[in-house]
Amino acid sequence: MFRTCLTLLLTLTVVNGGVQADDWQTIFDGKTLEGWDGDPKIWSVEDEAITGRTTDENKLTKNTFIIWRGGELENFELELEYKIVNGNSGIQYRSFELPDGQWRIGGYQADFEAGDRYSGILYGEAFRGILAQRGQSTELVRNDGKFEVRVTGEVGDSSEIQKAIRKEDWNKYRIVADGFHFQHFINGNKTVDVVDNDEAERRSVGLLALQAHVGPPMVVQFRNIRLKKLPAKKVVALIAGRPSHGYGSHEHKAGSMLLAEALNSAELGIEATVYTDGWPEDDSVLDHVDSVVIYADGGGRHPFNDHLDRLQAIQKRGVGMVCIHYGVEVPKGPSGEAFLNWIGGYFETDWSVNPHWTADFSSLPDHPITRGVKPFQVNDEWYYHMRFVEGDSVVSVLSDLPPDDTLVKPDGNLSRPDGPHSNNAAVRAAVLERKESQTVAWARERADGGRGFGFTGGHFHWNWGNRNFRTLVLNAISWTAHADVPAAGVPSKTLSVEDLMANQDYDVPDNFNPARIQAMLDEWSSAGR
Repeated sequence: MFRTCLTLLLTLTVVNGGVQADDWQTIFDGKTLEGWDGDPKIWSVEDEAITGRTTDENKLTKNTFIIWRGGELENFELELEYKIVNGNSGIQYRSFELPDGQWRIGGYQADFEAGDRYSGILYGEAFRGILAQRGQSTELVRNDGKFEVRVTGEVGDSSEIQKAIRKEDWNKYRIVADGFHFQHFINGNKTVDVVDNDEAERRSVGLLALQAHVGPPMVVQFRNIRLKKLPAKKVVALIAGRPSHGYGSHEHKAGSMLLAEALNSAELGIEATVYTDGWPEDDSVLDHVDSVVIYADGGGRHPFNDHLDRLQAIQKRGVGMVCIHYGVEVPKGPSGEAFLNWIGGYFETDWSVNPHWTADFSSLPDHPITRGVKPFQVNDEWYYHMRFVEGDSVVSVLSDLPPDDTLVKPDGNLSRPDGPHSNNAAVRAAVLERKESQTVAWARERADGGRGFGFTGGHFHWNWGNRNFRTLVLNAISWTAHADVPAAGVPSKTLSVEDLMANQDYDVPDNFNPARIQAMLDEWSSAGR
């Protein structure tokens, strides 16, 4: 049923145009406008620089742009030198053509000017306005459906940044767009740092263009334009189910947010987003994911039951899937068959059981999911006796022999009566008679390249404070997204009681004792767990 080794295929990421990630590409030859598209009355090559020139006789009534036609950009780093005499200009990226005329562009803009205020800001041309003033770190969000720019910090003093900008002379501009994280630099000084979490309007891909602005006569020049395309982020959608079990248990949203924060902070090229209430409001976001994580109540209430066809279309692309705790249980029939294919196994009623017990994972297989994970013990509602797909395509990642008292009492009577989730003759034969170790976490790699992972722990929210417990799941999510798992495992910060209390669905009960949780965290830490 299980196999214990896995061959990993390492592929070289190639981006648009056949240019490999980390290769610098010169996109202006210094002599002609080959590959660039703009109004010939405005744009030319002068002094080995792309030059935009307006005069009193040749005034603009609308901003105009010269567009690079070498393809749309996703993640990239751009370096160029610019010089401006009078007026305002900018560098458009991940942008789009406007319908109100030729050479008209909207989108993200790295602004600069002949004046003293706007050079270095992030501006949204026909696209939400100023997104970060110079010197600011901002987050772009939707609050009750309304767009909002939240200032989250500072990256420098605006006036000091301005002092380093040379008037009517050459300056070096650098732009980094990595996922939805944008950074601008002028002459080596960071001018803005922006995270765009506005899912309604943010852009993951688009055009590169250079601007000539309406206003007084101006001259703007660009030279030494170099582009480095960066590897695309691995996109992970964590779908959190609705509230269900009360404070500290089945905290789907809070647990998903802890996992997403760790993945986004690990600097592994992963972009994780949490969607609540069991399914994304706009499920077109799933068209671009590398892995889908479900942490929700299951059975007949499992969010995936109503979306099997949609998920099957996604899985055919080789997208990964991770199911956590109750999220591994679906009804027998179409849902069960889908889970056997997607992740290799599931909780089947009248076959699998769901007792609470302390599992001792003293031996771990050699697998990317176990990197950096040490043997550990955790008390949880570890489901076991899963229904697995036939064959040897499933790797047992965590297993242990459950104690007899999960099924029978010392006097030989059943500890729980037979039922859909509680007990049955088949599981007693496997555990009490044959003494078969039970798999509670497993992995599967499919022929279409998709990877699945099932994890039956996660009833108690506080267990995310156990580093080995947490690292194993972070590794699994990364692995299913085809991201490289570090030799020491996916890094994450040590979680405090306050971290674990954040974002839970229920109010803190009067009898909650944080000292008890802290003692548990301390015990795990002292034991290296």
